[in-house]
Amino acid sequence: MKALLTTPLLALGLVLAPLAQAATPEATPVDTLDAGLIAGMKAGSAGQGFQARYDALVPIVRKAYDLQEVTKNSVGFLWSTLPAAQQEELNKLFEQFTVASYVSQFNAFNGQSFKLLPEEKALGAKKIIETQLLPGDGSDPVELDYVVADGGAGWQINDVLLGGTISQVAVHASDFASLVKSGDASALIQALKSKIAALQSGSASQ
Repeated sequence: MKALLTTPLLALGLVLAPLAQAATPEATPVDTLDAGLIAGMKAGSAGQGFQARYDALVPIVRKAYDLQEVTKNSVGFLWSTLPAAQQEELNKLFEQFTVASYVSQFNAFNGQSFKLLPEEKALGAKKIIETQLLPGDGSDPVELDYVVADGGAGWQINDVLLGGTISQVAVHASDFASLVKSGDASALIQALKSKIAALQSGSASQ
């Protein structure tokens, strides 16, 4: 269970800071997320509690991410076999997990910075927005790219590529595979509830 639900992006424990405004609509959700994380980190450094930072970040994550698409793809090919009630609960829990993970990891501003690279790569109808995380100590940057798509509500993030190649959604799908059976995701639902509770209490292992 320790390796379960470990998000590559969040496991970095890095902090972001914007260097430039988005030049295109495709890059806007990345800037939106980044701005929310910066605000949350500054609030954390100022002593604001977990719940207040969580509440502030929820609408930002909803705007930046296509969370329903991320949840469906993270569950994998058995998603279509699940009853509607479980799909609805998984959508709700995955949003809570995503936001709680961000709040837990990005809890203080320590001088790291985020650089949005100008090149945007096509991935069919989607785009890859390339970024770098620049550690505050001047060490080598970490490549972190976002897959964005326009699903009808404007451009939103639907995957994160660590190192430019490792799909966060694919990692989730692999982690979740043993917890989902055809027609039943009750084990995954319980695992997500436990992880969210641990993040909220500060007891989740990083």
